[in-house]
Amino acid sequence: MSMSIALHAVLPPAAATPRRRPTRLRASSTEAPASGEKGQEDTDRKSGTGMRRRRRRAKKVQEVGLEALYDDGFGEATVRDYFDALRATPLDGGGGGGPPRWFCPVECGPPAVHAPPLLLFLPGIDGVGMELIMQHKSLGKVFEVRCLHIPVNDRTPYEGDPLKMAMVSIQNNTSPQDTLESFSDSLSSMLPLLSEFGHIVRMDTLVWKLKLLMSGVDYTNSRLNAVQAEILLLASGNDNLPPSGEADRLFKALKSCKVRYFRTSSDRLLMESSFNLLTVIKGASMYRQGKQRDTITDFLPPTISEFKRTFGEDFKLLHHLLSPVMLSTLRNGKIVRGLAGVPDKGPVLLVGYHQLLAMEITSMAEEFLREKKAVLRTLAHPVFFVGNYEILRQELSFFDVVPLYGGVQVSPINTYRLFERDEFVLLYPGGIREALHRKDEDYQLFWPDQPEFVRMAAQFGVTVIPFGCVGEDDMLEIVLDYNELKNIPYIRETIESFNQDCPGVRSTVKGEEGNQVLHLPAVLPKLPGRLYYLFGKPIEMKGMDGVQRDRESANQLYLDIKSEVENIMSYLKRKREQDPYRSITARTFYQATWGVTAQIPTFEP
Repeated sequence: MSMSIALHAVLPPAAATPRRRPTRLRASSTEAPASGEKGQEDTDRKSGTGMRRRRRRAKKVQEVGLEALYDDGFGEATVRDYFDALRATPLDGGGGGGPPRWFCPVECGPPAVHAPPLLLFLPGIDGVGMELIMQHKSLGKVFEVRCLHIPVNDRTPYEGDPLKMAMVSIQNNTSPQDTLESFSDSLSSMLPLLSEFGHIVRMDTLVWKLKLLMSGVDYTNSRLNAVQAEILLLASGNDNLPPSGEADRLFKALKSCKVRYFRTSSDRLLMESSFNLLTVIKGASMYRQGKQRDTITDFLPPTISEFKRTFGEDFKLLHHLLSPVMLSTLRNGKIVRGLAGVPDKGPVLLVGYHQLLAMEITSMAEEFLREKKAVLRTLAHPVFFVGNYEILRQELSFFDVVPLYGGVQVSPINTYRLFERDEFVLLYPGGIREALHRKDEDYQLFWPDQPEFVRMAAQFGVTVIPFGCVGEDDMLEIVLDYNELKNIPYIRETIESFNQDCPGVRSTVKGEEGNQVLHLPAVLPKLPGRLYYLFGKPIEMKGMDGVQRDRESANQLYLDIKSEVENIMSYLKRKREQDPYRSITARTFYQATWGVTAQIPTFEP
């Protein structure tokens, strides 16, 4: 199946006003499933044929897929390239005007994924269709990009945003003096180019577009409620043109709509150096190759530019405060610094303890990408995928980071399919109950009596890695937990309402292990200590046919893994007392002496 994705202004380009409207992403299928296809799949699942067919499909995806931390080319183009493209574009459409036509930007190159979806870009007021030029290389690797060009030969002046565009080529890590000099030079070189921009739009063309807008706006508004397609609205919050509130209005009017606001951005959002359109599409779970999104096969690994932005900027301070220590266990039982004890190839299942507020995940994701070039496919709560958290004026958040870095909704079938594809799977049997635990429950496991993942791991010959992590008690202190919050009337009603709208997990499990209530405990930060991780000795499940067939053997192995996780955390709590750099004061002094990039020592394993 294929999909058509159109990226364009909220209103048709011919009816656009001088003010740039919020941008949207619209996805719709261009093919329907073949007759009887679903029935055939159901039949296949009950037989070995289905398994072999899915394995062949998984192998095919891996062969043509993108590697983690691939170079997406984002940031190589600048606004100057946009003006160079304008200068090289024949404004009359190549002679004699002519109708609008689609073109494929040369910078996009051939897609790197199998059967890429089609992305159609409709231009703004200028009609040239080159506003995506800073995104061409990154989008071209995963889309078939087609841009619409509307021939124009008008010359009415047009005022852009020279201050915002001048900042595009300035590096973020330069000193204030260098930044000022770079900004001055960039602005000086940009001003002569802005005069060329006025050659694109002529007054008679503008008048025609305004008249067309007046006749089409009522028609469009009256049919918004009939739109069934998924919509992604991208809105800027620092417009110098008249405000519209269009994103707010459309969010309420459209049936399936997500909004991402960029409060400090201008109406030229696509031409800002910090804005990566592909990242936004992936984070909003809008990239897909079929009629329905498949979080397994549609997943695009993080790029090198996304990795640098996420862990080199967004989570840089957090990483400095946590200063994680990663330890792993070799097959001979020796504990070493780093991830040498973890296999380089999957399938691998990491099973461990979920710290308070899931504070351990970001450092794990970073280290596995950095050292193993492996994406952790975290089996996460449905709240990250159902979209119930969508609100007006929402910016990019942790809810977008989870799918961007491999998160998958937890379910047996998703686990099965990830094992098929030889992925690195991250499982927390304790789930939300551990991550949102109560007071005095630090490092307590809440694992249900369900060893199904053990039997499935044996079926696929998975290498299981028990792991533990400690340090939350050095970072945060719970002030109000769930038992106290539920006694506050307004907060209790809010928690109940949110959990009613969101699919639950383990609704059939009794006791505390099934008490997976989503809430946000009130916490206070402490003077940061340090996070410690230990990945235990690998457990090879290949050849354990008895575990797969015998439930008693599976239960025993499940209990052994749980016991190993508890032993690992006891070891870390004991050994961290010997770490001379456990306090942030000692770590700061060490980095001041040896440099911020130096690896800070820890205890001897």
